[in-house]
Amino acid sequence: MEIQRARNGLLASEPVLLLAIVIAVLYFGRPILIPVALALTLNFLLAPAVIYLHRFRIRRVPAVIIVVVIAGSIVGSVGWVVARQLVRIADQMPDYRENLHQKMEALHAPSVSPFSRAINGVKEVGQEFYGTAQSPTPPAALPATGAAPASRPRKTKTAESDAVPAPVPVQAAPTPVVVVQPSRGIPDLIATLIPVVRPLGETVFVLVLTIYMLINREDLHNRLLLLAGMGHLNLVTKALDDAGKRISTYLTINFLVNAGYGLCFGLGLFAIGIPNATLWGVIASILRFVPYIGTSMGVLLPFVFALGVYGPWGPALVVLALFGLLEFSVSNFLEPWLYGSHTGISTLALLIMAVFWTLLWGWPGLVLSTPLTVCLIVMGLHLPEMSFLKTLLGDDAELAPEAKFYERLLAMDQAEARAIAERFLASHPMAELYDTILLPALFLAERDRHQGSLDQVRANFVFQCANELIAELSDTAILSADGTPQGSSRLRVKSFPVICVSTQDQADEIVATMLAQILEQAGNRTLQLPSHALSDEILSRLAEETDTVIYISAIPPFAFADTRALCQRIRHRLPQNRIVVGLWDSTIDAERVRERLSTCHPDRVVTNLSQALAIAREWQEPGLYPELAVRASREN
Repeated sequence: MEIQRARNGLLASEPVLLLAIVIAVLYFGRPILIPVALALTLNFLLAPAVIYLHRFRIRRVPAVIIVVVIAGSIVGSVGWVVARQLVRIADQMPDYRENLHQKMEALHAPSVSPFSRAINGVKEVGQEFYGTAQSPTPPAALPATGAAPASRPRKTKTAESDAVPAPVPVQAAPTPVVVVQPSRGIPDLIATLIPVVRPLGETVFVLVLTIYMLINREDLHNRLLLLAGMGHLNLVTKALDDAGKRISTYLTINFLVNAGYGLCFGLGLFAIGIPNATLWGVIASILRFVPYIGTSMGVLLPFVFALGVYGPWGPALVVLALFGLLEFSVSNFLEPWLYGSHTGISTLALLIMAVFWTLLWGWPGLVLSTPLTVCLIVMGLHLPEMSFLKTLLGDDAELAPEAKFYERLLAMDQAEARAIAERFLASHPMAELYDTILLPALFLAERDRHQGSLDQVRANFVFQCANELIAELSDTAILSADGTPQGSSRLRVKSFPVICVSTQDQADEIVATMLAQILEQAGNRTLQLPSHALSDEILSRLAEETDTVIYISAIPPFAFADTRALCQRIRHRLPQNRIVVGLWDSTIDAERVRERLSTCHPDRVVTNLSQALAIAREWQEPGLYPELAVRASREN
């Protein structure tokens, strides 16, 4: 084990350590990784336009310049309109202050209302509980009106009472001391410019990196292929193409949806009569690029502005109604249909990853959460070691019918398990139902039972439900391609007796029952026997009927030895009869199993019921109508 661990590497054997290292690199490397991620996102957004211009024989560098200039012009024009209208609104805000103040005052409950009295009562109880209630002022401390205090001595008319009272000295207020830091010149200038220069520098870096990626797109693509190696050329090419297509499609659709949302929101505000409707539509469109939070911020600004402009509450409430209608339509119908089919991300995974990237990278992580999650899903699709990412984050989390059927049986939900089988049978033949649904469920039950992970109560419930389902389907005929029952075939065929022998377990007997059912519906006389009922007397009688075919039914993974012993016994007593061994596991190589059973001399080895049925039809001979036999040979 130590040798294998050293061969695989420490990180490959410790996935938790690998995950911790990746998260640490993402967190501490964010000053570099965030601009690179933003540049990659812009590259995916602008690359389709560059490729479109390149198709018209425009060289890559001029195409990149044209696309960047057009995009910059659009962003600059929108920014100029937004800045101009924001300045106008800032100048008009003092005029709306009175309306806003009245609205805020109206929100406060009056002091005489029951709700206000309840709040005050809760506050008083809390003050008494924590010991912070103010005690009432004692009466002695209160000044008396019209009477002198009792403690005050009675004044006598003396010479001292006629004297002028001495002036009370007044203390001057202390002069506040202000500490003035000496100017340090260049350090103070640098400290002042850093908050402005740093975002500007990051923006310039992102733009330069985006232009470089657009111009040298093929060079970067080739470098990634060289890093992956020639052995992984096909895998990496598919992964890069898939990631580029998914992210580019998502960003394009997101841009169009947000632009349409802002246009509809602005037109709705204009119809309501809200001033500067263009500004609010543009802001709502831009803020919608920030998942979850940006949408609420986009409606808060026009709502507050409507409160300040209009005296009544009606226009502000209409703004909220317009927002609710648009958001409900886009979020519940348009976006799930568009994003789910192009990104492959489940809604819950998108929310969880948005929180994860926000905690890791802040606001840039929230904006980039969806493209980054798409990259993780692509890794899960094309890298077997990362397949768990597709399971956790992808939108395809539907269990296979056989797994769902077995899971419902383990939960002892017989009604839902039967419904799954009936829905499958509505569009598939019964043999395929058995091969696809029941056989895998019985195989899993046998494996879990032998491993000790399935208790006897649930195992009996699984077997009982399977028997009941088979009994209900016993009258269902297997239809041919044109809809006629196979039992009444267009050809008269020679039937032969069939003995279905189960090896040892109850699951083997259930599969033998299914096999006998479909063979009987195919026109053969069938009999089912367990292996312990196959006495010497029965074998002696079967030896006289050489046309009888023996089917041995066994479910792996612990049935090979018993199957071989049973096959040897039957072949020794029935040397002239045909024997078919059924090991019901589609992953088994039938020819290899037949070689391992060479001492038993089985005629055929099958792994599913459809193969067993096909062999039975192959051994059936044409009957009384030679013209139909010729037609059947031509069709075959």
